Amino acid sequence: MDHDQFDEWAQRAARAQAKAAQACVRLVDLAEIGDSGQIRRIAAFLASTYNGQAFPFDPYELRAVDVAISDDMIACIDALRWAKADLHTLIPDGDRRLRALIDRWALEWPTSS
Repeated sequence: MDHDQFDEWAQRAARAQAKAAQACVRLVDLAEIGDSGQIRRIAAFLASTYNGQAFPFDPYELRAVDVAISDDMIACIDALRWAKADLHTLIPDGDRRLRALIDRWALEWPTSS
């Protein structure tokens, strides 16, 4: 990889991360106050960004939410692709807030055998 390509990718990753930070805050805010089926999908998505092995997410669920919400989800996915930071670290008190959402929506942590 040449230096120019590295710089381009670094800039692209930084833009994706900044966009995802805003999108993630909006999604967390919705999941903290809402209670519809659409909001449950948001909580499940956020849990998957927190721990994808424990909380797998079916991408077809993107079809079951409003366009603005799915746009925010896709922004989060784009930032995850660049792997510069875990999404919950981009929002204020993100670790606590995501764990609280997992509890609020009774999403089950896997049990060890």
